[in-house]
Amino acid sequence: MSRLLWILLIGVVLTLVVAVAQPDGDVIAGLTANDIGAATYHLALIVFIGGAVLVIFRHRISQALEALLFWVVLGFVLVFAYSYRGELRGVGERVMAELVPGRAAERSDHTVEIVRGRGGDFQVAAQVNGTRVAMTLDTGASAVVLTQEAAKAAGLPLEVLSYTVQVDTANGRARAASVTLDRLAVGSIVELAVPALVAQPGQLRVSLLGMSFLNRLESWEVRGDKLIMRGYP
Repeated sequence: MSRLLWILLIGVVLTLVVAVAQPDGDVIAGLTANDIGAATYHLALIVFIGGAVLVIFRHRISQALEALLFWVVLGFVLVFAYSYRGELRGVGERVMAELVPGRAAERSDHTVEIVRGRGGDFQVAAQVNGTRVAMTLDTGASAVVLTQEAAKAAGLPLEVLSYTVQVDTANGRARAASVTLDRLAVGSIVELAVPALVAQPGQLRVSLLGMSFLNRLESWEVRGDKLIMRGYP
């Protein structure tokens, strides 16, 4: 076995010498100097790993073969995961969307999917001016409506708001202030300068994702227990 390793090492050295001595642009057997250098590097790496395994397990060949098989399988798994990383990322996002209420799973460019929550509503994890805000889908609300807490987190100037707009809530009629959100995003769907309202303190328990956002989309639909929203490219 050691004789074989020496032969391989000599082959690696000779290949490296040929690659170094070969002028730029020359081709040998269809391989350029860069190709030969890359092949030499990988061959040397294989010889090094193989030699290390044989030295460690020289008296336990069966364990050496098991270790070698393990690393070969692991290598194939890593190559597969890297090659299909886009598809695997999509699968991971859909699994997380099933487990985390409100999390938007990307179905394709500018299309997101949200799973219905346990209470029957669609909880939406939105980004308002870069701040995460939990919202409830409300197709009966003419506009996006923020709670005081959400508006403060989004950096809106609460001290200068004027609550002159009358709105109907689950607790009855209330007043809200008209604002414009610089940026409202749900997954990869991003809308700028979105008209919204800020409810008076204590009037709203959760922010509402209303029609001032939904009307800007190319389309949206509820299909079974999933909300599918498509934004414009």
